[in-house]
Amino acid sequence: MPHSNDEASKNPSQPHAPDVEDSLGDRSSRPPPHRRQSQHSIVAKSALLNLTALQATNATSREDDAAVRDTTIPRPALGGSLKWALSQHNNGVGAALTDTPLSTAPNSPKMSPRTSPTLHAQRKDSGSSTPSIRPRPTTLDIPGLTKSKVSPDGRIAQRDVGAKLVIVMVGLPARGKSYITKKIARYLNWLQHDTRIFNVGARRRVVAASGRPDSPKRNGFAINGNTASLNGILSRDRMASPEVIAAKILMNGNGATHDRSNDILPPPALDPNQPSMLTDSILPNGSRASSQSLNGHANRSINGSHPPESSAETMDQNAEFFDPNNAKAAQLRHQLAMSTLDELLDYILDEGGSVGIFDATNSTLERRKAIMDKIKARAGPELNVLFLESLCVDEGLLESNMRLKLSGPDYKDQDPVSALADFRKRVAMYERKYVSLGAYEEKNDMPYIQMIDVGRKVVSHQIHGFLSAQTVYYLLNFNLSPRQIWITRHGQSMDNLRGKIGGDSELSENGHRYARALTRFIKQERQIWEVRQEDKARSTHFPPQPGDSTPPNPEYSNHGDDSDNQLSKNFCVWTSMLQRSIQTAEYFDEDEFDLKQMKMLDELNAGRMEGMTYEQIRTTYTDEYELRKRDKLHYRYPGAGGEGYLDIINRLRAVIVEVERMTDHVLLVGHRSVARVLLAYFMGLKREDVADLDVPLGMLYMLEPKPYGVEFKAYRYDSQSDSFDMVPNYELHRSNGPAE
Repeated sequence: MPHSNDEASKNPSQPHAPDVEDSLGDRSSRPPPHRRQSQHSIVAKSALLNLTALQATNATSREDDAAVRDTTIPRPALGGSLKWALSQHNNGVGAALTDTPLSTAPNSPKMSPRTSPTLHAQRKDSGSSTPSIRPRPTTLDIPGLTKSKVSPDGRIAQRDVGAKLVIVMVGLPARGKSYITKKIARYLNWLQHDTRIFNVGARRRVVAASGRPDSPKRNGFAINGNTASLNGILSRDRMASPEVIAAKILMNGNGATHDRSNDILPPPALDPNQPSMLTDSILPNGSRASSQSLNGHANRSINGSHPPESSAETMDQNAEFFDPNNAKAAQLRHQLAMSTLDELLDYILDEGGSVGIFDATNSTLERRKAIMDKIKARAGPELNVLFLESLCVDEGLLESNMRLKLSGPDYKDQDPVSALADFRKRVAMYERKYVSLGAYEEKNDMPYIQMIDVGRKVVSHQIHGFLSAQTVYYLLNFNLSPRQIWITRHGQSMDNLRGKIGGDSELSENGHRYARALTRFIKQERQIWEVRQEDKARSTHFPPQPGDSTPPNPEYSNHGDDSDNQLSKNFCVWTSMLQRSIQTAEYFDEDEFDLKQMKMLDELNAGRMEGMTYEQIRTTYTDEYELRKRDKLHYRYPGAGGEGYLDIINRLRAVIVEVERMTDHVLLVGHRSVARVLLAYFMGLKREDVADLDVPLGMLYMLEPKPYGVEFKAYRYDSQSDSFDMVPNYELHRSNGPAE
């Protein structure tokens, strides 16, 4: 059987030196191992021990022979260990006994060596049998959990192109592609894998509507899933002008609005520090920044010069624009797609990106072949490509998706009935030449995923690599079901009163008051939500009627359930395993709420600094205090069990996936570090904001997933009224305390 530690079998040029543990004399003198051996191992060992006397007599001659003999004898497969060992008793080489079966798992993917011709020639002429360079394995890289010389922080090294990933979306319009891409980007960015979305449709709308030629190096349509920074948030009275807001595009394509009624999200906060170029970035409330730059200089190229005015005619983007027989429009769409793909490859190959998502219909086999040709021409065969197709076969889900499209930038302010007719015509244009993933990809061993009804069914083929596997795992565990996610810290604890961190103290009297008020408030909000959903279901029409402002929620309809069961949802309450969290949830009735304790929700462990105040840490561990102050995200507390924020992210991964999977409401009663990391995920915050987010005691956060964003509300506990008050227009911000 092949032996994993036999270096001689790997390199014939090196003589094999047997390990001390492999010698029969040492093996016979050792005490018997504690593990139970199989009958095969016992018989083999007994047979070999009987050869000890013979080997001792001829030891000298065998060692001399071994010095000149090629000992790289192939070892047999499973079941031949005894026969092989007996046949080798004259060659002076001891054998490690094993009955472990051969692994059937494939090796990790290999990256082709990249060597210069000069280096290759030198090694070829050196006369050495050593290969020119060893191909590098593309194993997992996880910030905070792995490190190497080329990747000391656990991120994918720039040279490791084979560990990076391009996701190519495939699907007809209104199939949920943009919804899926935003979710994937948010998840991978939260895991600290740099991910951006490159949207062809956003570029097409600007270029076709303006008549200006497309710039191949315009970085205006890359969407970073974590670009919502807390640094530049403006107050509501300092928002951009209505003209700028009207130019914004929501993540689902809906035009932005100031009206918060009818479940429409508020206009996004703008960052005045954005560069003066076209931008298309995800903001905390799920919208995109305007293609108008914030300082008033719109459409400026990267080098600062204004593009020349074009006399080209603008192109009407109705259904005829997507007719495959419209040669001019087809050529423009292809050019825009290739320009966007070039930007994606720049990001992956030159700018340190780990994952690029190419968001377009890519509905024909010819387009997908062109994409692969360009990727191979620029990146070679190393770069991983994963095709991801979204299909909708459920009529209710498809109609809901179409209803959402009618509020998008292509049909904004149009009559909903005529807009729906035009959109159906557009989809029919695509369907003429649409080719689904399948036979061609399987014949050519191309990795792909098919999602049916946005997660109801998932088909995967030839999935390789860590990032691809993480993507599939995530796609298996999310849904479109409307529900509420509540996040809060525990009530005030005794250690909070003393200013100590960590520990496992109980609640104070004020903490118990908070716990009782929290129970009453959640029960009340649960009832209000069910009434609102019933009203919404009654007022939704399809086809839409004039005046409709609330589209139906795109959710796969389980036809076996009646509507009452779908509107009435369970409510889960999850706590950590620390007393202050458990006691905060102890007033919930377990007949009405499902209570569960989770170790993953425990507070960050401060190692040897557990139970200390920040002032004590500053004076006792001055160097550690300053290190943490400079980089809280990557800092890990010293001592047994010490953790950092990257550790919290990784142990909360299972919680996040479970929250995405479930269709019920949930309240998470955690701690400061846990609440920060959870909010950072759902709000899509930048990584530099995670460890500094202000989440004081007494705050309760509500997040309600929407088709292309998250509705966010915040409530503050009022000790005078012993109840919660909603904080209007609440914005997440950094904590003022640098040590917290």
